[in-house]
Amino acid sequence: MKNRLIKISPKDNLLVALEDIAPGEIVDYDGVPYTVTHGVKVKHKIAEHDFNTGDIVVMYGLPVGKTLEPIGKGEVITTENIVHHTGAFSKSSGGYQWSAPDVKAFENRTFNGYKREDGKVGTANNWLVVPLVFCQNRNIRILQEELEDQLGYKRSQSKAIDIAQITAAIQNGASIEDVLDLDVVGLGQQSNRSPFFPNVDGIRFITHDGGCGGTREDAIVLSKLLAGYIANANVAGATILGLGCQNAEVKYINQFLEEFGVLNQKPVYILEQQQSVSERDFIAEAVKMTFAGLMEANKFKRTPQPLSELVIGLECGGSDGFSGISSNPLLGYISDMIVALGGSAILAEFPELNGVEQNIVDRCVKPEYADKFTELIRTYAQRAKEAGSGFEANPSPGNIKDGLITDAMKSAGAALKGGTSPILDVLDYTEVVTKKGLNLLCTPGNDVESTTGLASTGANIILFSTGLGTPTGNPTVPVIKVSSNTDLSERMSDIIDFNAGDIVTGAQSIRERAFELMEYIIEVSSGEQLVKAEKLRQYDFIPWKRGVSL
Repeated sequence: MKNRLIKISPKDNLLVALEDIAPGEIVDYDGVPYTVTHGVKVKHKIAEHDFNTGDIVVMYGLPVGKTLEPIGKGEVITTENIVHHTGAFSKSSGGYQWSAPDVKAFENRTFNGYKREDGKVGTANNWLVVPLVFCQNRNIRILQEELEDQLGYKRSQSKAIDIAQITAAIQNGASIEDVLDLDVVGLGQQSNRSPFFPNVDGIRFITHDGGCGGTREDAIVLSKLLAGYIANANVAGATILGLGCQNAEVKYINQFLEEFGVLNQKPVYILEQQQSVSERDFIAEAVKMTFAGLMEANKFKRTPQPLSELVIGLECGGSDGFSGISSNPLLGYISDMIVALGGSAILAEFPELNGVEQNIVDRCVKPEYADKFTELIRTYAQRAKEAGSGFEANPSPGNIKDGLITDAMKSAGAALKGGTSPILDVLDYTEVVTKKGLNLLCTPGNDVESTTGLASTGANIILFSTGLGTPTGNPTVPVIKVSSNTDLSERMSDIIDFNAGDIVTGAQSIRERAFELMEYIIEVSSGEQLVKAEKLRQYDFIPWKRGVSL
């Protein structure tokens, strides 16, 4: 008989609905009948027993809320009857033990990557064209239009939307209703590779709204972020456009490139418009330098590399009530596998570690790492309060609608992306990964700001768990979108790369699905598979200004 309810941890006092349950239905779980008084929607929770006002609500074995009123056994948990609540945390008790997963099946496996002069390995070979300041965005767009079109990187062989069909219908006297009934979905864009530079996966053009104005700190952080992108093993080099008087000075870029060990190791061409005689000459010079860089980048070829060279960024966005049951634990298992194979993983999104801090502290291999994490997350929480908000405001309307009622509930499931391995390092935003194993990275929970940070920190592939669906991608790092449920995977197949829904139904175990996902990761890292975000040219880039972003 199919289960209609599930209990995630033996310590929990909530049950998760695996499907819609009508008002008044009696549903058994583990031999106990539950009368679902008012009905419950799929992914939402019911009370395992009667609660009094002020009782602690537990999921994933952790406190995730406190009751605001009495709640009867079988009643639905909502934002009206519970409020965000987390447990306290302190220093580590020490002695954390880890049981690594069995990875013998992958010990001698390789992927075809790009070995750089600094020893790092990329899963892609991209050339970057970036501005130091927002007033260069127009010039970046001009370069993009000219270079992509003439070099063959522009995917224009087929149209995603058949606009001609609409205009033809209007010319023939179609009504508004007729237009709305038209099927104008085209064949979609196809991936092109330049015939001139076959070993270069693409030219990536980044724009942003920073570099001047704001605070000097923001400009320096932006400079370090951009330097991290250039240092990323997926990038062969860069063309950088500045105005000449911006806060994001060239000296900062060079300073951080040297700090990251790639100054003079990669071709980087920096031009400032105020040193040029005209905009046309400025752009022409940028084109020539980009061609010179592409010629250098084209010298790199894919060669077999051990899986220990993978640096996996772990991200979630558009989460739902199944994310903590399927896709996030799946990413956590992959994280543990990568660590066991000698590779690196990066767990970000500090607002979504709210409530699991003790587990994080206990897993830090050195007290100074635990102290750094504690300082970073407490400072972040304090800034949020000073802005009149707080981590409790993190769940989005979509999260709440699909069963993530409190931030603690969301965080307890989101943190599972980090698996169970020890934490080898704690990094502040824009710091770069230097240690093999699991690393923590301080970023906001905002999807794009966080993935932007993961790429700058050194991830050469990103796993992105989602329950509601999101098109988020990155200019330089492949983003593999993993759905928590089968409905999403089928309904939004154009943006989802891998489905974890079989874990919810019990059709497959997390380990079985992890082995299949690992095979897909190897294919993507070898350039044999193109992720959906890449096919859609979804190249999102948003720097985090160190204000409050949840």
